[in-house]
Amino acid sequence: MRTTSRYRATVRMIAAIGVVSLAAACSGNGGAAGGGDAANYPDENITIVVPFSAGGPTDTVTRMIAGPMAAKLGGKIVVQNVEGAGGTVGAGDVARAKPDGYTVLMHHIGMSTAPALYKSLGYKPLEDFETVGLVTEVPMTIVARKDFAPATLQELVTHVKANANKVTLANAGIGAASHLCGLLFQSTTGVKLQEVPYQGTGPALTDLVGGQVDFMCDQTTNTSGQIAAGKVKAYAVTTPERVKSLPDLPTTTEAGLPQLKVSVWHGLYVPADTPQEIVQKLSEALKVALADQGVIDQMAKLGTAPVPAQDATPDAHRAKLDEQLGTWAKIIADSGVKVS
Repeated sequence: MRTTSRYRATVRMIAAIGVVSLAAACSGNGGAAGGGDAANYPDENITIVVPFSAGGPTDTVTRMIAGPMAAKLGGKIVVQNVEGAGGTVGAGDVARAKPDGYTVLMHHIGMSTAPALYKSLGYKPLEDFETVGLVTEVPMTIVARKDFAPATLQELVTHVKANANKVTLANAGIGAASHLCGLLFQSTTGVKLQEVPYQGTGPALTDLVGGQVDFMCDQTTNTSGQIAAGKVKAYAVTTPERVKSLPDLPTTTEAGLPQLKVSVWHGLYVPADTPQEIVQKLSEALKVALADQGVIDQMAKLGTAPVPAQDATPDAHRAKLDEQLGTWAKIIADSGVKVS
C-alpha cells in the first residue's frame, strides 16, 4: 500500500464501485499529484474506503456525505468498497496507505471491537489512524420474522430463555454491527443462542423476511423499510429515545430491557502521520456535509441524524473511540468470541 499516491488513486478509480463528482478538479495546478502537500490539498481524487459491501448502511452513509464533502474540498471523491473479515481488510489497507489525505476510511463501531475480536489484527486503532470526526450514530432495532410467536420484547426474552437451543439469531457476519448487538442481547439476557452468520445484512434480512431465521438486531438504516412495510415484526429500538421515523416502536427501556442500549457510530479516519492541516480540511468538509439539508433529510428517512458539529472533530472522535475500545473489550471477552 505504500505506493505513490497517483498510482494508488488510479488503481482505485478503476476498481471503485462509484464515483461522486461534485466539482471540477482544482484549477491552476496542472493536475499534479498531491504528495501530502497540505496547501494544495486536494489536487487529485480522494478515495473513501468502506470496509463493507456496497448498499450496506456504512456504504449508504458514506455516499450521503461524499457529495457535499467533495464540493467543499473542490474535487472528486471515489467511494471504494473493500469488504472482508468484519471490516478489518479495508481498515488494514488504509492503515498501511500513504498518509497524504488521499486515502480515507469510513468505519463504524467495529473499529472499537476489532482488537478484542481478532487474535491477529495487524493494526491498532489509536496508533495507526488519525481520527477526522464522527458522522452519525445509527440506532439498532430488534426485529423478528413476521410469524414469530413473541409479541413484545419481554415475551421475546422469556421465549428465548425457554428455547435457547431452538431459536436462531441471525447476523451479517462476525464483527458486523448486527453481530455485536446480538452479543449484547445475549449478555444482557444471560442466554446463549444459535447464531447464524451471513455474508452481509442483505442475505440475513432476506432470510428473516422469508422465515428461515427467527430474529436479529440490526441498524435502522437496514430495517426501517422492512418494518414500515410490515415484512418483519419489530420489538424495540436500542436507544434512549424513540426514532422519529418509527414513532410507534418503543425503546428497550420502555419495553423492559434498559440494559440493552447500543448505537452504531460511524467516523472518518486517515492513516497515522497524515499532516494535521489535511486532517482539519477533511474535518471541516465533514462538518459542512453534516449540516447539508439534503444529508439531514436522507438520514432522517433511515432513522438517524448527523452528529452535532462539536462531535465531527478529531478530538471528540478520538475520545469516543478510546471509550468504546474499553467498553467492548469486556463485553466481547465475556462472550468468549474470538476470531483467528
